[in-house]
Amino acid sequence: MLSLFKSRLVLASALGVSVSALATATPVMAQTQVRQFDIPAQALASSLLEFSRQSDIMVVVAPDLAAGRTAPALRGRYASEEAIARLLRGSGLRAVANARGGYRIERADSAPSATRQDAATTPGSSGEGIVVTGSRIDLPGYESPTPLLRMTQSDLQVVSRPNLGAAFADLPQFKAAESPVTSSTNTGAGRFPINIRGLGAQRSLLLMDGRRLVDGDLNSVPSIMIANVDVVTGGASAAWGSDAVAGVVNLIVDGDYEGVRLGAHGGISSRGDAQEYGFSGKFGTRFADGRGHFVIGGEYVDNKGIPRRTDRANTGRWSSLGNTTLTPDIGYATRLKGGYITSGVLQGQGFNPDGTLRTPDIGTVIGSNMIGGEGPSNDDYSVLVTPQRRYAIMGKASYELTDTLEISADLRYSRFYNSYAWFGSHIDNWTIQADNAFLNNDIRQALAAAGQDSFTLSRFNGDLAFADIDVDRRNIQGTIALDGSFGDGRWRYGAYYSHGEYRNKLRTPGFLIAENFANAVDAVIDPATGAPVCRVQLTQGDSGCVPLNLFGEGAPSQAAINYTTGTPRFNGLDKLDTYGASLRGEPVDLPAGPVSIAVGVEGRRLSTRADISEMDAAGAFRTFNFSGFSGSYNVKEAFAEVVLPLVHDTPLLRNLQLNGAVRASDYSTSGTIWSWKLGLTNEFFPGVIGRVTRSRDIRAPNLTELYTTPTMSYGGIVDPRNPDAGTTSTLIYGGGNPQLQPELANTWTAGLTMAPLPSLTASIDYFNIAINDVISTLGGQNIVDRCEAGNTNLCGYINRDSAGRITSITSSQVNLAQFKTDGIDAEVAYSLPLNNSANGRIDVRLIGTWVNSFTRDDDITKIEYVKTQGYAFTDGTPRLRANLSVGYASDGFSGLVRGRFISAGYWDRTRPTLTNNDYAAFMYFDLNLSQKVAVAGGKSLEIYGNVANLFDKDPPIYSTFTPYYDVIGRYMTIGARLEF
Repeated sequence: MLSLFKSRLVLASALGVSVSALATATPVMAQTQVRQFDIPAQALASSLLEFSRQSDIMVVVAPDLAAGRTAPALRGRYASEEAIARLLRGSGLRAVANARGGYRIERADSAPSATRQDAATTPGSSGEGIVVTGSRIDLPGYESPTPLLRMTQSDLQVVSRPNLGAAFADLPQFKAAESPVTSSTNTGAGRFPINIRGLGAQRSLLLMDGRRLVDGDLNSVPSIMIANVDVVTGGASAAWGSDAVAGVVNLIVDGDYEGVRLGAHGGISSRGDAQEYGFSGKFGTRFADGRGHFVIGGEYVDNKGIPRRTDRANTGRWSSLGNTTLTPDIGYATRLKGGYITSGVLQGQGFNPDGTLRTPDIGTVIGSNMIGGEGPSNDDYSVLVTPQRRYAIMGKASYELTDTLEISADLRYSRFYNSYAWFGSHIDNWTIQADNAFLNNDIRQALAAAGQDSFTLSRFNGDLAFADIDVDRRNIQGTIALDGSFGDGRWRYGAYYSHGEYRNKLRTPGFLIAENFANAVDAVIDPATGAPVCRVQLTQGDSGCVPLNLFGEGAPSQAAINYTTGTPRFNGLDKLDTYGASLRGEPVDLPAGPVSIAVGVEGRRLSTRADISEMDAAGAFRTFNFSGFSGSYNVKEAFAEVVLPLVHDTPLLRNLQLNGAVRASDYSTSGTIWSWKLGLTNEFFPGVIGRVTRSRDIRAPNLTELYTTPTMSYGGIVDPRNPDAGTTSTLIYGGGNPQLQPELANTWTAGLTMAPLPSLTASIDYFNIAINDVISTLGGQNIVDRCEAGNTNLCGYINRDSAGRITSITSSQVNLAQFKTDGIDAEVAYSLPLNNSANGRIDVRLIGTWVNSFTRDDDITKIEYVKTQGYAFTDGTPRLRANLSVGYASDGFSGLVRGRFISAGYWDRTRPTLTNNDYAAFMYFDLNLSQKVAVAGGKSLEIYGNVANLFDKDPPIYSTFTPYYDVIGRYMTIGARLEF
């Protein structure tokens, strides 16, 4: 027997996790359930393998039957029985269903199997034939009690997105809390990790073929190499280990692809910006008489982003004005271009470009903000959408060493790089001496007449020190694995080792060097030459100082800019070494079915190191310095899982199964932690399956939370003790905390899946997640608010001056009391075959998530965040998000319209004093059209076009850092795919 062990999810700990969007709980449901298929025209054996993987149904076929036969392309939503019939059309073969929910392929003219039970085949029980299994459980028809959503490559290509993360963000279960929109002015700079249910990227585990990645940025993944994506929307730590508190996203590599696929696309917004072009390709083939297989693929994407936040309505120059009103056209009150005098006889005067004074238009000043007038803003310079330029390539090879042992290896490399305007290094109330060399005589005389020897100056330094950020991230990871079987396939085993490195280089040229700036500003006339010089040169000789003229926009010379500004530098390296071994099988048969077990061990070592420049280490820059850090930890784990069939073919208990899992994780930083899961599934009526789970999930602090040393940024803070100051720009320090304790989560899920008609399926699941000892970086405003509410521990993170004004906030990692959310996921899918010559069909699919509650409780204050949906840097999620797609698919023309609904809510419901805090419900529409054209030589050409935000709907007010709303507007893409 030649057994192809093609399950690429590998980890036996996953026995409790199904891999279908709608559960395949019973043989009847497995074979009648409608699923999305995306299978290219290729060899029949490869098509059956892909069918098995996409449907979670086992297929057994003799080698001589599959040899020399091809199968047509299959794309669209079909019941499994219809899908496999279409693949076999014209081959002279037929599929015979068995009692375990799988299929045996036989000649169409052969005598039919006597009964369904006679045709049942357990993996490895046949002495002849290729066993093609797409389920990680290796047991056809098994239904996991844990809810799961499967997305095919077609599902993720409804509209073109720069990466997989942006495609996930369109789905109701995800929040784009860290994205090219939200990270434009922090060191995340375009990263796009996954974030399930808004619980944080650190609580959502990303895997590829069941194995951890060195970094969770989806920019590092070539999407053309991904066949399907499985999303576990519930706690899964017992199955996958730490971090799987909110769920797991498993990227399934198209490791068995055969042929060539090439693609190219270009996109642009209706406003002529955010231009994107991309190229992709993939090649796969078998070798060594079919015992080996090799596939390689890659892609390149260049997206120009949107260069300024003011380029869209409702995105730039907004403020909450001390939590009173969300207000547009906000700038700095005193930081004016060219400089603004803030003290003395000339207070209120601004500098013209020629150094003379004027009375500026200061609009309406509230605290440190100016409404209207000429107050500048960083939003006039900073990007709205981070430009993204990246490439990624991946290769995978496998070889059957024997009939029951296969070795495989893969290697992935990616690079993300770009440069764009970041944020400015401005000055407030800087003392200028009356003898400054660059002051004109009128100003000197006015100061002398008033008996003043100095004044203070505030200035917006867009012409002097508005820094860029240069990003260069490189990611490489390789894996080698063995998969085999013994006992005629009744026992399967696997082992793997993977090493990955993630390099993150950041340069931010344009920040003021504190000492150089202070010396350069203090310029005087050299009595010997009559030329401006730095005062320090008169006392210390030639120090290289270049005098700086601040008086008027454009006044600083290039030489002075070069002297007073420098480049903070950061060079980070993360490493991951991970390994595992597992054994799974069916040791005994009970009256209700076989018992399935899985046992195994896993381990990993993670390390991080960040090197910085000498100037950063010395704190030489006025407003921003990188911090160096290093640290490491390792974890060793052991797990076991069992599936017990309890009752079978009994009224109301047609297929009752118990699933139990346990995992012990020994962390070098925090000791041993246990996670576990108990679950039940049962078929009450034909096609009606219930499921329930109770799990304890864990998350240990990661390297960043433990070891990152202080970082600095600025944020708008409203101080309840100084309400008249309004919203002030405040220095916020972040960093790690080696004293952090692990998080412990208790999760309940319960749901039903139904297939009342062969073309109609539905599911509904309730989730309840309570996380204790939450590891979190509280936002600066949250710390201030919770301190005022009585949390005295958090008051210690706030630094005030002698007048009681906040000077800085330390927003480091802390353990909070509890984080809790509960709600409902639902899905309905209907497919109507039209039986026309083009094999057309109409597909309808509705996916939605309703959230009942989303709270943080620090034992002092319990804050509800449901309907907080306008700002990425606080917790929150809409009450309801839903996607409805209606499409027509055929062998030629296909089209789809998708609606994305976001329920009404608030910019931030935790700020009840805002007078215009309400957000109305939003509905976006997307359109996708494609035409397939047969090309000579068996080639297939697909030309497609899609439009996101078809009706060009503007985002709601103050969407500068929105995690949910579209800030780009109507976006159009055209492209082509060639396959042969």
